[in-house]
Amino acid sequence: MKKLTCHCGAIEAKVSVSEKGFEKVMRCNCSICKRKGYIIGVVGENDFKIIKGEEYLSLYQFKTKTALHYFCKICGIHTHNRPRINPKIYGINIACVEGIKPFEIKDVPVNDGENHPLDQKK
Repeated sequence: MKKLTCHCGAIEAKVSVSEKGFEKVMRCNCSICKRKGYIIGVVGENDFKIIKGEEYLSLYQFKTKTALHYFCKICGIHTHNRPRINPKIYGINIACVEGIKPFEIKDVPVNDGENHPLDQKK
């Protein structure tokens, strides 16, 4: 387990991450993620738990209002999201996780959220 915190420390969470790090990391080019510019660590529904400061989390939603994007209402740091492709999992801002050095991660694949499969016309 690793500790996740926002910048001001009002929000803390526990994230289940192996010693090697996240099994899946990526960036996303959707309209919000490309503006955040963060690397997403993907974890399962039982691998993330807020342990302090849930009252300081603010929710942002747009378009279909399926995805849940959370940030600290004090410092503004985006901590995690629940993606609309699978709202049971979590996308973690890996820069908020202790011991993770996001600038040392090379070759991060890009998820094509700009052309999200749920947006495609049938």
